[in-house]
Amino acid sequence: MTPLKFIVALGALSAATHAWAWDYVLLDTDKAAQPWQITSAQLGVKTDKPFSVTLRTLHGGRQEGVSIVDIDNGTMKLSVVPTRGMNVLQASVGDVRMGWDSPVKEVVNPAFIELNGRNGLGWLEGFNELVARCGYEWVGHPGVDNGELLTLHGRAANIPASKVTLHIDEKPPYAITLRGELKEQAFKKVDFSVATELVTEPGSAAFSLNDTLTNDGDYPKEYQALYHSNFGTPLLEEGARFVAPVKQVSPFNDKAKGDLADWQTYRAPTRDYDETVYNVVPYADDKGDTLTVLHNKAASLGVAMGFNTQTLPVFSLWKNTDTQGQGYVTGLEPGTSFSYNRRYQRPLNLVPTIGPKEQRQFHISYRLLADKAAVEQALKRVGDIQGARTTEVRATPLVDLTQP
Repeated sequence: MTPLKFIVALGALSAATHAWAWDYVLLDTDKAAQPWQITSAQLGVKTDKPFSVTLRTLHGGRQEGVSIVDIDNGTMKLSVVPTRGMNVLQASVGDVRMGWDSPVKEVVNPAFIELNGRNGLGWLEGFNELVARCGYEWVGHPGVDNGELLTLHGRAANIPASKVTLHIDEKPPYAITLRGELKEQAFKKVDFSVATELVTEPGSAAFSLNDTLTNDGDYPKEYQALYHSNFGTPLLEEGARFVAPVKQVSPFNDKAKGDLADWQTYRAPTRDYDETVYNVVPYADDKGDTLTVLHNKAASLGVAMGFNTQTLPVFSLWKNTDTQGQGYVTGLEPGTSFSYNRRYQRPLNLVPTIGPKEQRQFHISYRLLADKAAVEQALKRVGDIQGARTTEVRATPLVDLTQP
């Protein structure tokens, strides 16, 4: 026993009812993935929203050996991929999905991805998640910085977790917490660890990510983080709208300039549209908290995403309203930085530094807005944060991408 807790072995459930919380090690460097499940009934929890957590392993094709943790909290179903950076593959409530349809159908094992391939765009060969962690040594478009090729959006999304644990509170509301440890390390380059955490509660239509980045090295290091949060139908459709308390918005590049007047609204699937991106600097409340909303045309269904601007000060809006088969999707992306290559972001003061043994924490919340009243409530919160403050609309990009 440890103080205040009883660590429950996977097969020893009888003693768990006397614990402050139930804790399980699902994966570790010396513990291979095995089919496993725990349910509220097994734990003796009597609730109107029975819940379960399941560990499974995928086989066949490029997803061979990928571990999936499925969480069913009684209202929302979530799938998390420890093999791929603890990314959130999908979330759904009934027949309403938070996620999108990528041409990449398999959950690709990072062992089969060459990040340096496709001139640094190899990351796209596994990209199909609801939430993909980007960073932490760098984020952004591929390119050379200080003589080194930086691949698209860093390595985090393709780092298998070295340890995965499940924590369920013994007392109401029986919060379910899935934790994973990521190691981003290279001799003479970087020694980062990231303690990831996904939290949800039985009966909730929401979940949150709480991540802690630690510089385990002996020298200060640059870092960047971006949370690539992706949504398709039924939230995304012609006339769907993005709403946030906005201090400044600017086009990412010259292509985005042409649609600047309609940057908050979406097209139907459009052949050859490809993508446009907008740089957003959000307003926040006096605690640094802000909220963004994506809702359908009727404002009867949506998603609210909250984060804190003290550690994630900027936001990228990625609009990829190409055909359904090509990937009809939008990305809501809070970050330390925009999606430019790192070398362009230093002059913008968007490449922060973390000292030896220092930590940075990132908190992001996601909530499905299942009806018009929920959407209206979230939009009111956005309006309260904006208040009477004005929005600066810049007509030109922040960066001249023609400059080397």
